Amino acid sequence: MTNPYVIATLVFYTASLALYIWNLREPSRVAGIGATTCLILGLGFHYAALLARSRMIHAVPYDDLFGSLSLFAWLLAATYLCLEAIHWRRAVGPFVLPIVLGVFLLSHLPEARVIKAPPAQGPLFAFHVTLNILAYSAFTISFVLSIIFLVLNRRLRGHNLGIVGWRFPALDVLDRMTRSSVLIGCVSLAAGMTAGMIWAHRLEGRYWDGDPKVIVTVLILIVYVSYMFLSRTAAWRGARASAFCILNFMFVIFSYSIVNRYLSHFHRYF
Repeated sequence: MTNPYVIATLVFYTASLALYIWNLREPSRVAGIGATTCLILGLGFHYAALLARSRMIHAVPYDDLFGSLSLFAWLLAATYLCLEAIHWRRAVGPFVLPIVLGVFLLSHLPEARVIKAPPAQGPLFAFHVTLNILAYSAFTISFVLSIIFLVLNRRLRGHNLGIVGWRFPALDVLDRMTRSSVLIGCVSLAAGMTAGMIWAHRLEGRYWDGDPKVIVTVLILIVYVSYMFLSRTAAWRGARASAFCILNFMFVIFSYSIVNRYLSHFHRYF
């Protein structure tokens, strides 16, 4: 936490969150531009913090759990910024930035330590890991957007949007933002999985080895591609598609907890 880049990142992310909340409660051009500007500056200092961490541990930042969390937070903020630029909507910022801040804080609680022997190296493996983390950051944003959609849809049906409710994008805009986020996630996950298979072939001479994590990744890609198709149909468009997107994210969390438990149990005997 003594790293000046980490402190600067926290300052700008916090300022961005405060300005996003201000802009949601009382829309203001100054608050909106200020929120986005602080987010961009926070991303810049966060990137510098990632580079400093890499120099400290003599490896890429994702070679330990906390470095991976920091990279996830950076990609989450960057993905949200891209969606904001595409759809010109800032109302979702107050719900994404707390996740970014929480994960960033968690990732920098312990001091970075030197990693003597990284388990895997090479640009192709780095490409594989980075794209996978980008995919899960995009899926996280789609999860947040889907929850907002369901809450607004329920309040709209009950004619009880409230003052803040009118500040959010229309339901069809939220639907498009969710699909954009899932599209980013699917493309990133497919590319990351392909890079991982090529890297595995170079290392072991085969593309597929039946690894549970690879199987789970394929299943995750299938369920999100299914969402992309179903969300465009009349029967699924809207609340049903949002609920399906939330279930997909729950499947992501549940699957990885089960796989990690299985692998830890397996390694006890081998």
